[in-house]
Amino acid sequence: MTKSAKARPRPILRAIKWVLLAGLVAAALGAVCAAAVLWHFGSDPDLPRIRTVGDYQPKQVTRITDRDGAVIGELYVERRTYAPYDQIPELLVHAFVAAEDAEFFEHAGLDYLGMLRAAFINLKTGETRQGASTITQQVVKTFLLSAERTYRRKLQEIILARRLEQALSKEDILALYLNQIYFGHGRYGVVEAARYYFGKNLDELHAGEAAMLAGLVQSPENISPKKVANRERAKRRQQYVLEQMVHRGYLDEAEARKWVNEPIRIIEDPFPAMGTAPEWVGIARNALVERYGEDRLPTLGARVRTTLDRDIQAAAVEALRAGLDDFDRRRNYGHPVRSVKPDKIDLEVAKLARRLRKRGPMPGEQYLAVIREVHPDDGELVVDLGDWQAAVAVDDEASPRTNPNGKPIGERFSPGDVIRVQVPRATKSDSRPKHAQRVVSLARGPQAAVVVCDPATGEVLALVGGYDLDVADFDRATQARRQPGSTFKPFVYAAALASGRYTAASIVNDAPEVYNLWKPQNYKKGAFEGPVRLRYALAKSINTVSIRVLSDIGPETVVDLARRMGIQSELPAQLSLALGSGEVSPLELTSAFATLAAGGAANPPRFIQDIDVAGDDDAPAAPPAEQVLTPEVAYVVLDMMTSVINEGTGGAARSLNMPIAGKTGTSNDARDAWFIGLTPHYAVGVWVGFDDNQPLGRGEGGGKSALPIYIELMKRIGAGERSARWTVPEGVSQVLIDKATGLLASEGAPADSAYTEVFVAGTEPREYAPAPDQAAASSVFTDEYEDEAGVFDDAYDDDDSP
Repeated sequence: MTKSAKARPRPILRAIKWVLLAGLVAAALGAVCAAAVLWHFGSDPDLPRIRTVGDYQPKQVTRITDRDGAVIGELYVERRTYAPYDQIPELLVHAFVAAEDAEFFEHAGLDYLGMLRAAFINLKTGETRQGASTITQQVVKTFLLSAERTYRRKLQEIILARRLEQALSKEDILALYLNQIYFGHGRYGVVEAARYYFGKNLDELHAGEAAMLAGLVQSPENISPKKVANRERAKRRQQYVLEQMVHRGYLDEAEARKWVNEPIRIIEDPFPAMGTAPEWVGIARNALVERYGEDRLPTLGARVRTTLDRDIQAAAVEALRAGLDDFDRRRNYGHPVRSVKPDKIDLEVAKLARRLRKRGPMPGEQYLAVIREVHPDDGELVVDLGDWQAAVAVDDEASPRTNPNGKPIGERFSPGDVIRVQVPRATKSDSRPKHAQRVVSLARGPQAAVVVCDPATGEVLALVGGYDLDVADFDRATQARRQPGSTFKPFVYAAALASGRYTAASIVNDAPEVYNLWKPQNYKKGAFEGPVRLRYALAKSINTVSIRVLSDIGPETVVDLARRMGIQSELPAQLSLALGSGEVSPLELTSAFATLAAGGAANPPRFIQDIDVAGDDDAPAAPPAEQVLTPEVAYVVLDMMTSVINEGTGGAARSLNMPIAGKTGTSNDARDAWFIGLTPHYAVGVWVGFDDNQPLGRGEGGGKSALPIYIELMKRIGAGERSARWTVPEGVSQVLIDKATGLLASEGAPADSAYTEVFVAGTEPREYAPAPDQAAASSVFTDEYEDEAGVFDDAYDDDDSP
C-alpha cells in the first residue's frame, strides 16, 4: 500500500464527520431561528409590559354594613378583597403551591419537562390541548395575555414568565395569583373564597379548608361543594391536595388524615342580612361617589358602616307593609270590590260604560271592571270596563301584597266580580293576551315611605322607600318630592313664635278672608270657629289661622326658617305655603321636624358612620349642628304639637301611651297623606301616596292612611319611650291661661275653662281674663258663630276630629 493511500480518510469516518458538522450547523441554525423567534415575539411593541403587573389595581368589592357591622349590601364589578402577601397564612400558600406548582419556589418561571411533555402530546394529537403552566405562567396568562391556546400566545407566555420572574419576587407573584384567581360563584381571590365558602378570615382557615380552596382552582364551577352534585368530586380533590402537602413536607400525615376523614363543611349564607335594606346601598354608593368619584368605585374595596339600625329598619318595613295592606283591604285593591250575579253582568257593564270616557280608558288611570271569564290554566281574566274588554294576566306567585295568602287565580276571582284595573302606559311585546285583544293589569294600591332619625345626632336609623325590596331605582324616602299639606304648619308657628309677636296662647280669628281673589277654606267648607288660640288652631289644623299668621310675619320668614331647619327643596314664598303648597321629600321633612326635638339644633341627616378605605385615613366628619331656634321656642312649638295628639287630628296615637308631638297632613284632593311624630329619642316621618299622584280616595288622609303606620312602628320600637320625658329649657315658664281669651285665668275660674300653657319666659300675657260673672268680650264672637255648633270639629284641613 502506498503512503498516499494510507493518508486518505476512510469513507465511514468522513460520513460521520459530515453528519456531525451538519448537526452542529442545524443546531446552530435552530438556535438562531429560536432566538430570532423569541426576539421577534419579545420585541413586539404590543407585548404587555411587566410593570403593569407591579401596578396592580384589582377590582374589589365594597361592602355596606349596618351600625353593628352586619353586611347589608355590596358594590362590585368583581367580588374580590385584596390581601397583601404578609396577610396570607403560610398554610394557605403551601396548599396552593402543592396543588398547582410544586416546584414554584425552585424554578425560574417555567416547567421545561412539563412543556416538552405537553408539546409532544399537542404534536401527536394535532391540537393544543395541554399547556403545563406554572403559577408564574398563570399570572402572565391572567394579567397580560388572552386565554387562547395558540403557539404564538404560548411563546409570548414563556417570554413574559421569564421577565416576570426577573422583575418580581416569588412572594409578589404569589400575591398576584392568590388575589386574582377565580373560585366560582362570582368570587375572586382567596379572601372572598374563604368568606363565601366558610364565613372565615384567612387566618381562621384550617388545613382541610385551605386544601379545598386550593383544589377549586382547577375547575371552580365543577368542583364547588356549594353544588350538591359536586360534593364527592370536591372531596376527592381536597384529598389529593392534602396528600400533595404531605408529600412536599408541608403537612404531617396525621393532620392530613384528620381532614380527609372529616366532611367538608361550608356555610349556607355568609351574609344573612344582605339585601334587607336596599335603600341604604344606594345611599352609601352616592356617598362614595361624592367622596372618591365614580371612576374609583370598581377598585375602591371600601367598607362603609352606616347609621342603620336593622331592628328599627325591620320594624319600619313591617309597619309600612301592614299599613298599605290595610289600605288595600279598605279600598279593595287586589281583590273584588263587589260581586254581581251572572245574569246582572251585562247591566253592570252598561253602568260602567256610562262612566267611561267616549274615547276609552286613558293609559295610567284606574277603572272598575267586571270579570266576564276566568282562565286558571292561562292565568288570565277577561274583564269589561264598559263595552271595552281586555285581559288581565294574574301571576299567583307575584307580590305578597296582591296575593298575601298565595291563592290560585280560580279561588281569588269569579265571573261577576268587580275589580280595580289599570291601563298600562305601554304594552310589552311579550305580554300579548290569549283571550282578548287588549291588556290591563290589576290596579296596585299606593306606596309609602318611612324615615326614622335620632334627633340628638341627626343619624338616620331607618329608611324605607316603598313596599317592595326593589326600591333602589326609586327610593321614595329620599327621591320623591310631594306636597306636605298641613304638616308644614308647625314651621309657620315656629317662625311666628321666634318673631316674638305670637305665643301659643295668641288669639287669631278663624274667619273667611280673601287674599288677591283667593278665598281659602277649612277642611269642611264654610265651617269657621271665630277667635281661637294658636295651640288649638294647630291641634285642629285650621287653615285660615295659619294663613293669617303667615300673612302677618311674611312667607319669606317662614321659607328661611324651614330651610335652616333642614328643608332643602325649593319652597314658594306665597301664602299657600301655610297649607303646604311646596314639595319636599319625606327625609328632609322628617329631618327638619327633628330640629324641634333637638332643642332647635338642626342636625343634617347623617347616614354614614365611617368609611374604611386602604390608604385613606380621613374619615368623613359628621356635619356640625346649627342652632336655628332657641331651645325655648323649639320646646313651645313641640309642646303645641302634643295637642295634635291629645286633642286634635292625631288622637289615635294616644293609644301608644308615650309623649308624642306630631302633625298630620293631607295635600289637595288627598294625593298625599303624612304623619310626623316626635318622641324624646325618635323623629319619625310617614308618607303615603300614589307614584303617579292620583288621589288616595275619599276619606283618606294623614290621620287615616299615614298615622296607623306610625302607631304600628312605635308599638315595635317605642317601649323605652313610654318612660321618656322631654327636657324643659330653663327659659320656659308655665302659666294658667283662660281658654277663651288666651289671657291669664281669673281667680276662681272653672277648671274646664283654663289650662296650663307654656311660654318663652317674658312673653306671658299680662292681663287677666274677665271673671266668670262678667261678660267676656269673646262672647260676642261666640254668639256670632254659635249657629254652626256641632260642625266645628270638622273644620280641619286634613282629618276629622278623633
